[in-house]
Amino acid sequence: MLAATSGWFKRKRNNGRSNGFHPSLEKSWRREAKNWKTLKLIPQRIHSFSSVARFDSANCFMKEKAYARAGVDIDLGNAVKATLPRLLAAARRPEVLGKVGGFGGLFAFDNRKYREPVLVSSVDGVGTKLKIAFAMDRHDTIGQDLVNHCVNDIAVLGAEPLFFLDYIGTGKLEPRIFGQIIKGFAKGCAKNRCALIGGETAQMPGFYRPGEYDLSGTIVGVVERSRMLDGKAVMPGDLVIGLASSGLHTNGYSLARKIFFEQMKLKPDTYVPELRSTIGRELLKVHLSYGPLIQKLLHEFNPKRRNPASRMAIKALAHITGGGFVDNIPRMLPKNCDVLIRKGSWKIPAIFRLLEANGSVPQDELYQVFNMGIGMTIIVAANCAEKILKHIRQQRYGAWLIGEVRRGSGMVALE
Repeated sequence: MLAATSGWFKRKRNNGRSNGFHPSLEKSWRREAKNWKTLKLIPQRIHSFSSVARFDSANCFMKEKAYARAGVDIDLGNAVKATLPRLLAAARRPEVLGKVGGFGGLFAFDNRKYREPVLVSSVDGVGTKLKIAFAMDRHDTIGQDLVNHCVNDIAVLGAEPLFFLDYIGTGKLEPRIFGQIIKGFAKGCAKNRCALIGGETAQMPGFYRPGEYDLSGTIVGVVERSRMLDGKAVMPGDLVIGLASSGLHTNGYSLARKIFFEQMKLKPDTYVPELRSTIGRELLKVHLSYGPLIQKLLHEFNPKRRNPASRMAIKALAHITGGGFVDNIPRMLPKNCDVLIRKGSWKIPAIFRLLEANGSVPQDELYQVFNMGIGMTIIVAANCAEKILKHIRQQRYGAWLIGEVRRGSGMVALE
């Protein structure tokens, strides 16, 4: 290869041309430069040959652009983004217009399905669960975590997701990591019938530690106004169903990391017999999405009627995230109702028992920081509880009757 391309180094007169090459050599310059890049004889950070710096024949490589030397490689960013259409192919809906890379995502909302549609939005991140992804050098699940978290947040209002947008901030763009993150976003969106229509990737050298990044996501969904789950139909005597979580989901990781890695001196690859897994793999379990399940339940048990509130079997939901039972369930309670949660009425996963046994954390705080094995609660009419519970289990979700609604002042008690 070196002998075959030795003539490539010869230049004709510059004649003031900015790239230093005569037009007759321009095509071979581009073709051979591509070959050299493939052989890794040209630094991988060079991705655009129409605006590169002058070739340095003494050192046999092309100089980086000034902005790339400062830490922001626009050409690399463009090259990485060029792979997005393929990655996002599964995360589309018919309503999506335009192509990837526009200034804004386009979504042609079809309002013919609704009498009075209400858009529902939410934005979130995944917190210090990212630290586990960094330590494990595994980045293909964290995007799915974020999508599922956002889907659940709007599902509690009865909304189905329409589209999702992401933000990735990092010190240096790493194509391998970027690809894994986007695959996670796309997988989460595809499973939830949600379009991934846009995002932002920010390269901010000096702002993040090497190898680290941050994520956030925004979701928009829709619900029929008359079918919104706002908690107003909840009344004393209703029962509470708990849906099983897969683990910590995306909350409580700062405390969990302190207990596992500082107090217990575990490493991410430490095998823990109680978990039948390494602690790192256990902590990276994907945050479950309950969105598709909730839509099925609403279709089955809250049929469309002129006055649906009078016949609601499913009355309110709560996504058990940061704040646990104590802070999340009251967000969907009327002021004249309390909820009593009975500890021991569901199977608590081993990860939480490990935290309880080794963390020296009061039990009340454990139930406020962690989900303790319940990722979502559903308040239902008592006469429909068993049917709903059976339907949930048929969909292969763990579920239990874990409490009841009483007269009160909008509080939650655990006993």
